[in-house]
Formats: sequence, structure tokens, C-alpha cells
Amino acid sequence: MADGHETDKNIEIWKIKKLIKALEAAKGNGTSMISLIMPPRDQVSRVTKMLGDEFGTASNIKSRVNRQSVLGAITSAQQRLKLYSKVPPNGLVLYTGTIVTEEGKEKKVTIDFEPFKPINASLYLCDNKFHTEALNELLESDDKFGFIVMDGNGTLFGTLSGNTREVLHKFSVDLPKKHGRGGQSALRFARLRMEKRHNYVRKTAELATQFFINPATSQPNVAGLILAGSADFKTELSQSDMFDQRLQAKILNVVDVSYGGENGFNQAIELSSEILSNVKFIQEKRLIGKYFEEISQDTGKYVFGVDDTLKALEMGAVEILIVWENLDINRYVLKNSSTGEIVIKHLNKEQEANQNNFHDSASSADLEVQEKMPLLEWFANEYRRFGCNLEFVTNKSQEGSQFCRGFGGIGGILRYQLDMRSFDEVSDDGEVYDDSE
Repeated sequence: MADGHETDKNIEIWKIKKLIKALEAAKGNGTSMISLIMPPRDQVSRVTKMLGDEFGTASNIKSRVNRQSVLGAITSAQQRLKLYSKVPPNGLVLYTGTIVTEEGKEKKVTIDFEPFKPINASLYLCDNKFHTEALNELLESDDKFGFIVMDGNGTLFGTLSGNTREVLHKFSVDLPKKHGRGGQSALRFARLRMEKRHNYVRKTAELATQFFINPATSQPNVAGLILAGSADFKTELSQSDMFDQRLQAKILNVVDVSYGGENGFNQAIELSSEILSNVKFIQEKRLIGKYFEEISQDTGKYVFGVDDTLKALEMGAVEILIVWENLDINRYVLKNSSTGEIVIKHLNKEQEANQNNFHDSASSADLEVQEKMPLLEWFANEYRRFGCNLEFVTNKSQEGSQFCRGFGGIGGILRYQLDMRSFDEVSDDGEVYDDSE
């Protein structure tokens, strides 16, 4: 389960995905859309000077409409940059220009933000669309994975982060081989051999704890572990009681390699490439699997659907809030025009089209929209208030697809049992629940 830091990171990634989607959908007239990315340690003065030069060049554009829109975009960029005395530690991303809305109207937009991790790209483009390619690199996982390559000759400990691999430690071992000599002493030889093998496994397990557990937090410092080797040692290690339980939970794969040492390390990386690229996928499957388990065992520690989930959130009962990253539901804050009462509704596209949802049947009054916001965004801003962890899932895995289709793409794992029906005085079809049953 993700801790607070991991949850924040997931939310940042979701926000960037949403932003990329919006920026890619934006279209403008002429070349009036500026994409500007400044890496960390860049100088604001350099970019300001460059924009000044660009302004001079753009003044020569023949088409009046195009010239005005380009000059307008450059001026917006210059004004926005004045708010920064220096480039933030993670760099600065700025998009500005005039876009054409769905209604065909022109609208000026300026978006500037500091990415949640350093962006190593420098970009200045003036085009009829925003360029978001460099932002995709922010979505790539920079998780670190641990490797233990273990065979009869020795063990290597290494890590892989992105495309950087590092050997942490390696040691060789001289284990006695099986042989047919010994006569009366054959059993003793076999016992000595087993003892040395046992000591070898124990030493590897102890070193694994030393390298892959962070002493400050007592938690693994890698996102996943891959065990590799040519003999049976890797399996022995993974099933051994001596191997730290915290690391055992992080094992992603056990692979057979033909070599030990560095060559085995390279081969293990190749063989595990698919699993490493799907690590988010695996975590998602585990999370939704856990949710389905609560349902199949009927523990009462689960909730699904917008209304029930929000009720459980208000009670502080939700431990993990699971939401589909493309959930298309808006949160409306509505005001009754006659009584002044505030009503909150969560509507999908079809419900928004139905005018009855904006009309109070009891008082025949209209409901005025005070505020409209995507429910996902509201969750991202408010989840801390409810003391829960927020997890975004996709519909790419089989479990994810089932969760989105069957459970409406929103649900939660609860801290304690809760019978949601007991909170409904009247069910959806007007039947009154009897709690005495």
C-alpha cells in the first residue's frame, strides 16, 4: 500500500496526465502558442533576453492577425516570467497563447508550474499547438529495483533505476562439490556440504537486508526485488526463513540466468524488463485484487458507488480510496433559488443533460450552479481531510476493467465493517429497509 509520499506522487502524476490531455486538445490560430521549458539551474534573465529578441523578430511578420497574436503570446510569457526571480529547483514549465474554444471563441490561456521532479529539457517553440513531449518524461517511473544474482560461485547485489544500473557489492564463495568418495564419511561430507550451503544462503540474506533496507525508516529502499541465478540457490533464498519478510514481500520475479556476476546481472535485467515496465500494473492488480477479496469474503469492509463512498469518507471509515483515473463525474454545488439551501450533487454526462437534476421537485424551484468541479480533482484536493490514501487505477488490466465497468470506477477499502444499507432510510426503489432482520 502506498504511503503518504507515494500517494502525493501518484496525484502529481495524475495532474500532469490531465494537463497533458488538456494541452494536447488545445488548438490555436496561427503560430500564437508558446511552449517554454526551463531546466533547473537555468537563468530567467537568459530566457527574458531571448523572448525580447523573439519579440523583435515577430514584429516583422506580414500578416497583421498572426503578428498581433504572436506578439501577444510573447508579452504574456514575459509578464509571467517577471513573477520569478530565479528558476525553481525542479525547473519551470510555461504554456501561453490564444486557443480556440469548442464554441469557436478565442481565449487566452497561461499555465505555469514547477514540475514535481526535475525536468531535464530545455524548450522554446512557437506553434499552432502546445508541445507536451517533454512532460511525458515526468510520467516515467524513476523507481529503483534491487537485483540479487546468486549462483554456486558467488552473489552480486545491484540496483537499476531508469536506465542506470549500479553494482552495490559482490562476493565469491567456494562451496564443496558433490563427490562419490568418503565411504563411511559420505554422510559427514554431505552434512558439511549442506552446512556450507546454508551459511552461504544466510550470509546472502543478511547482506540483502543490509543493502535493501533503509536503516532510518526500516523499510525497503527499492520498489521491487528480482532474484536471479543459474542454480537452485535463488529459490532457496526466496523461500528461506532467514530472508527478511519485508524484502520477501517486494519480490517481483525469480529468473533463471546462464551466468553469475555482471553477465548474470545484465541477463536478469533483460529477462525482467517486461515486469519492471509493468510494476505499476502489478501494484494496481494487487490493490484491486485486495478489494475484490474483501467483497468475495463479504467482510463488510468495502464500499462502491459515488454516494456510498462519499458517505463512508465523511465518517472517516475509508482506508484506501480507489478511483478510476478517467472517472467522468462532476461535483456540483447547487443553491435552491427559493429556500437558499445548498445542495451537492455528483452527476455524469447523461445526468447533466437531464434538466430535472437542476430542479427541486418539492419546491418547484430552480437550482443555481454555484460551483462545478470534476470529482477526481475534488478528491485530489480533499482526500487528506478524510484521512485516507488515494489510489488512481486504469482500466488496462483485467481487474481494473472489471472495477471500472462493474463498480462504476469508484470504491474504497474500509478500516472497519460498515453496513451501508443501515444508513439508507429508504432504498433507491422506495422500499424501507428493516434493520430488525
